[in-house]
Amino acid sequence: MNERVEPTSLQPSGPVTVPVGPAVMPPDHPVTKTGRVGVLLMNLGTPEATSYWPMRRYLKEFLSDRRVIEVPRLIWWPLLNLIILSKRPGPKGRDYDSIWNKELNEGPLKTITRGQSEKLQAAMGDSVLVDWAMRYGKPEVSVRIQALLDQGCDRILLVPLYPQYAAATSATACDQAFKALMQMRWQPTVRVSPPYHDDPVYIDAIADSIREGLAGLDFEPEVILTSFHGVPKSYLLKGDPYHCQCLKTGRLIRERLGYSAERMRVTFQSRFGNEEWLKPYTDETVIALAKSGVKRMAIIAPGFTADCLETLEELDGENRHYFEENGGEHYAFIPCLNDSSLGMRVIEHVVRRELQGWI
Repeated sequence: MNERVEPTSLQPSGPVTVPVGPAVMPPDHPVTKTGRVGVLLMNLGTPEATSYWPMRRYLKEFLSDRRVIEVPRLIWWPLLNLIILSKRPGPKGRDYDSIWNKELNEGPLKTITRGQSEKLQAAMGDSVLVDWAMRYGKPEVSVRIQALLDQGCDRILLVPLYPQYAAATSATACDQAFKALMQMRWQPTVRVSPPYHDDPVYIDAIADSIREGLAGLDFEPEVILTSFHGVPKSYLLKGDPYHCQCLKTGRLIRERLGYSAERMRVTFQSRFGNEEWLKPYTDETVIALAKSGVKRMAIIAPGFTADCLETLEELDGENRHYFEENGGEHYAFIPCLNDSSLGMRVIEHVVRRELQGWI
């Protein structure tokens, strides 16, 4: 074996500092920015307007998602394109118009999610860049990921704004992000924040919001419903953990507040179609409570991080009418955490926890 050994006179006797100059790039090398950390908040989506065609585009994108509708395409496509997309845009547009942010000409989900992003950026300072996107509609996930890359983010934390995991929410949001990454030569390093359905910070924030909401009422509810968005029962049977996580969230909130299972109950809303969904159904429970003689009730929606059509129109509107039309007298909807101080406490907690080692 040949081994080169330097003469003793040429060996350094102490630390050697080698001068290093700035890296010289070839003149045709593309300009790159790296070294920053990005956070992308992702929520469901909202139409761009309430008229027929914007509503139709939004519904088509949403209801074409195989994560949302698992019916075989041979059955679903004719039903969707020939019937649903012809009849539903008008009525749904009127529903959205009833809650529309007229000042900004956008849905409340977009207004609130933007607010969450801006407040998180203020809380995090210059340590990260915060952006936001919608799974359906605008701003698109792919566009906002590219925007973070263009600002030098080579590490990105994806934050699906769903406390409870479901394939139809968290997974499809990540699908959209991964589709964007598949088109990139130089992908950022990516983390995904996990569901936080049983995180004590989240449970405490929901409990505190309920206390604040009840303190502002001029009546004491006999029953409080904890309403989560429903999914078909078949999704549970296929292994989706959503139902179990909702029940655990509901139990932890109830225990934190010291309520009995009779006074505080979990229900599921927003079903459509003929398939059986998770039960008990929120609307049927509200009607049954009123008919049984309950005169005062409140309802919360801890599965939603921002108020939207399903909370403002469905829970605060439709279900209020169901209760009052069947003998109920006092009904209160307690708003979601939104971009309140309680809501931002939860989001910042999740983000800081998941960024450990990066910042």
